Amino acid sequence: MEQAILEIRHLSKSYGPIKALNDFSLEVFPGDVLGILGPNGSGKTTTLGILMDILKPDSGEFLWFGQKENKHLARKRIGALLEQPVFYPYLSAVRNLQIVADIKGAGYDTIGEALEMVGLSERKNSKFNTYSLGMKQRLAVAATLLGNPEVLILDEPTNGLDPKSIALIRNLIKEVASRGTTVLLASHLLDEVQKTCTHVAVLNKGKLLHTGRVDEVLNATLRVEVRAEDMDALCVAAGEMKFVADCKREADMVVLYLSGETDAAEINKFFVSKGIYLSHLALKKKSLESYFLDLLTE
Repeated sequence: MEQAILEIRHLSKSYGPIKALNDFSLEVFPGDVLGILGPNGSGKTTTLGILMDILKPDSGEFLWFGQKENKHLARKRIGALLEQPVFYPYLSAVRNLQIVADIKGAGYDTIGEALEMVGLSERKNSKFNTYSLGMKQRLAVAATLLGNPEVLILDEPTNGLDPKSIALIRNLIKEVASRGTTVLLASHLLDEVQKTCTHVAVLNKGKLLHTGRVDEVLNATLRVEVRAEDMDALCVAAGEMKFVADCKREADMVVLYLSGETDAAEINKFFVSKGIYLSHLALKKKSLESYFLDLLTE
């Protein structure tokens, strides 16, 4: 069995009467792009702070790369962006990244590639205080890439960015993940998690509500709208379909909630075999946002 790159075991953390994390356990495997999703105050930033040894948990433990010891060595294999970027305002991007590389014990050889990946090559010699908010955030992401880390930890990396910068960061995460880098991304932007991540963990008030693959979440919430001339016969036939978990009559159509993978052709073929010819068939996936809101409601 593949060794988890991160094991979180029963972490709990309180701030006075506020339970920021409540018996939180999770495993992350090499190459995963995990979106830690939750509303403000759900425990996302607390989790990342504990994983980077900035905060101490009240109970529980975590293992990087299967090891309890040598956490300092483990952190050298991790690139993290947890707070607002802080750089020397009157130094250039290149010089600022050289200082970061010195602190991390990394060479300067990856600075050019990092600036290229975040779209700042043309402004690499500009002073930091001439950068826009989006450029400053992108430079902070470039700093996490120095030394080719095995894991990236990003806390709200697109916060306050314009749509162009958001798209750039999204593509950057996909690119580094394609190279085998594991990514932990804390966000409250459900659309970004849906477009960027392979896995999702939903937190609320410190409790883990759900974890799994993003595509499995979306497939599990697939619904199909169908209509035929004989709606009564359609309802009866729909109840006989093996891959239907539930079906409901809504206005002038029947809505099927699927329990397994299928496609429009297979659904149509089934009804034809029952002598029912559909006048309407539409497959609709519930968005991650809808699934997330349903979890919070429950």
